[in-house]
Amino acid sequence: MWLVTVILGIACVYAGFVLLAALLQTKMLFPVQVAAANQPPLPPSAERLDVTTPDGDRLIGVRLGTSSQSKPCLLGFGGNAWNAAAVALYLHGLFPDREVIAFHYRGYPPSSGEPSARALLADSLTIFDHLQQERTRPLIAIGLSIGSGVASYLARHRPVNGLILVTPFDSLKALAKEHFAWAPTGLLLRHQMPVIDLVKDQRTPTAMIVAGRDTIVPARRSEPLRSVIPNLVLDRTIADAGHNDLYDHPAFVSAVREAVAQFEAASP
Repeated sequence: MWLVTVILGIACVYAGFVLLAALLQTKMLFPVQVAAANQPPLPPSAERLDVTTPDGDRLIGVRLGTSSQSKPCLLGFGGNAWNAAAVALYLHGLFPDREVIAFHYRGYPPSSGEPSARALLADSLTIFDHLQQERTRPLIAIGLSIGSGVASYLARHRPVNGLILVTPFDSLKALAKEHFAWAPTGLLLRHQMPVIDLVKDQRTPTAMIVAGRDTIVPARRSEPLRSVIPNLVLDRTIADAGHNDLYDHPAFVSAVREAVAQFEAASP
């Protein structure tokens, strides 16, 4: 009888952990408060952008730099703990002579609403359409970590001049299995972002940059993308970089600048 009791106890503990992970998945995937608490100060030249989604939420963005008819605008989509100010400042530091735009994800203050994978993907199209209505411009989409899924979705549905994927994953489902192998993630995961399907047979010039020591998005989760992207113009692995220290690595900076230069050279 004691063995049955032990087995039932273990089963209850397991079920509790699974339930907790299922209930907290949105908070873990979209750490809104972390992103909101780390907003760096913007220079006086920064411009605030405001876009309303079809369902009535407001997306707040940041524009840095000056627009140019000859140089593409850089539209950045950050990682899940990034905010628009951090993304815009980082990209502007790499490209001070270009127009850089980033938006706070839905539900990330000061944007309104509730974050979800579906909302982030749909909002990328709303942002693109608003920017093109404002003024037609060439545009390069840059996705960092989870932002690589958002940027891939945009490139799938709208004409961009180039796509840069930084520490991308093949799908959120596969990535969830990496971190929660003990849970039935396929049944419980409510947020879907099938990046591999978005980039498959997509002719947009694409660059992929991977961190060799990444434990958050392991390099093996990026590997499947290589075989399905038909126009992979740059494929770089920064061997001694991790997921978070990648952005300070000189080799990463060089790779991003090389990718943008290739896109510009190929543009009509």
